[in-house]
Amino acid sequence: MDRREFTASLVAGGCAGMCVDLTLFPLDTIKTRLQSQQGFYKAGGFRGIYAGVPSAAIGSFPNAAAFFVTYESTKSLFTGYSATNLAPITHMLAASLGEIVACLIRVPTEVVKQRTQANPSLNTYRVLLNTLQEEGFRGLYRGYGSTVLREPGSPFTFIM
Repeated sequence: MDRREFTASLVAGGCAGMCVDLTLFPLDTIKTRLQSQQGFYKAGGFRGIYAGVPSAAIGSFPNAAAFFVTYESTKSLFTGYSATNLAPITHMLAASLGEIVACLIRVPTEVVKQRTQANPSLNTYRVLLNTLQEEGFRGLYRGYGSTVLREPGSPFTFIM
């Protein structure tokens, strides 16, 4: 992959990811509050529907950019196989690796975002500090293993 393709993947992927994440954010907040142990209304109901959006906005661009750069780079490593019957496997491998790399960014932002959505009285920065103080850096990666196991096997990953 040359520099121009790298930059195109980085910018296009990042912009696309931000548009999708910010557009669907209110639905994600509702889902998180519906799943909250304290119940939908005690978790905030429809108030503060954008609670946690700074975390999503900050993590969205690099998350999507990391996915697309990894995906395109992996595909370019296997260019000789793209014309054969191994092309689907090349795309699945590239998408799976892209998801694994993207999870390094996605999981910490999701942890902070979901905790802010479930407790809208706290701001994103306070949730980040609380997580680091109470659980350390590892607290930001709570659920990383299960996310990595889930994402690469997702049917959407294999559609790429």
